Amino acid sequence: MTSSLSAIPHAIIMSAEFITGITGNGFLIIISCNELIKSRKLTPMQLILICIGMSRVGLLLMLMVQSFFSMFFPLFYQTKIYGAAMVFLWMFFSSVSLWFATCLSVFYCLKLIGFTHPCFLWLKFRISKLMPGLLLGSLLASVSTATLCIEVDYPKNAVEDVLRNATRTTSKFNIRSINEVLLVNFSLLFPLAIFLMCTFMLLMSLYKHTHRMQNGSRGFRSVSTEVHINALRTVLTFILFFISYFAAFITNMTFIIPHGTQRYFVLKDIMAAYPSGHSVIIIWSNSKFQQLLRRLFCLKKSQCKEGLM
Repeated sequence: MTSSLSAIPHAIIMSAEFITGITGNGFLIIISCNELIKSRKLTPMQLILICIGMSRVGLLLMLMVQSFFSMFFPLFYQTKIYGAAMVFLWMFFSSVSLWFATCLSVFYCLKLIGFTHPCFLWLKFRISKLMPGLLLGSLLASVSTATLCIEVDYPKNAVEDVLRNATRTTSKFNIRSINEVLLVNFSLLFPLAIFLMCTFMLLMSLYKHTHRMQNGSRGFRSVSTEVHINALRTVLTFILFFISYFAAFITNMTFIIPHGTQRYFVLKDIMAAYPSGHSVIIIWSNSKFQQLLRRLFCLKKSQCKEGLM
């Protein structure tokens, strides 16, 4: 087991990621709810951002609780916290946050891409009405994944052995049970496949759009192209965050890296970067959110100046 002193750097990193994630996702939730109150109408984008923000706040809380108690109170974590409920919540928030972000990518693609295939046009004009159903389906799929993970989970006594002895290897486990858990978790590759498809479609659309607008006005071309690039940037960064999160997540589930070691906490740091970093990218890729942030900063500066006078 790592000592409390050596775990401090990881605690600092995790705390920074937690604060960033809670602030960013909280900003998405508050702004979307504020717009809902003002307009009295819930748009698909507002609904998606609220769902993403809430799911990632839950995921960050799970990661923070797991990392903090594993670092400083491993015995308490083993006897009082870890269990079926913890595994279910962790798997649920991991899955639902990925599915909600996938819904955001699909929404971007259908709104921005100008393909003329009949099926694509049918989805494009109906995505606003279909989005609540897609989000509900994502929620049910996540509940099913978390439930299956508990059903095929490794034996409780094997987990307790890992928590007690950091040098124990996977040969001590029921390999069949661990493989079943990994098989369930590989279902999370499905949203990644959808994301890759959306990224490819956005790249194709941006390429065609650039050629189509060569003879158009420069200003219009720049604005429209910027919209495509912002959406593509959001999708690409999510893929990078997702791949790193998924790789760390699967490595953690195989128990190749002993519990409580430095490498174990590095995995937790990598996993916490996903729900924090991608939400920040969403905010900085949205001009409306950028304007709101500038207003907030300007308001704080003016209040500070008034206080000094």
